[in-house]
Amino acid sequence: MSVGGRTVIHMTTPTLIQAHGGLRLHPVRPALWRVIARDDRIVGHLEARDTPEGEVFVAKRFSALAGSFTPLGEFWSADDAVDCLRCA
Repeated sequence: MSVGGRTVIHMTTPTLIQAHGGLRLHPVRPALWRVIARDDRIVGHLEARDTPEGEVFVAKRFSALAGSFTPLGEFWSADDAVDCLRCA
């Protein structure tokens, strides 16, 4: 879907194939999900982006001390991006 010349990815949560140590995704806005730990602590964000090569998923780690998100990398699968947040 295109809005104002930009592609908008639907709000459906990505299908994750692997278990990720109890992490779960909560939709925040189109193409952005909050990654939450079992204890309801915010771990980070998963962001989907369209690129000329295809859709990539960006893992962003949340720092409560800084009150900000730090990008950890871009991944071809949501599984790999969420796994990065679990391990980092």
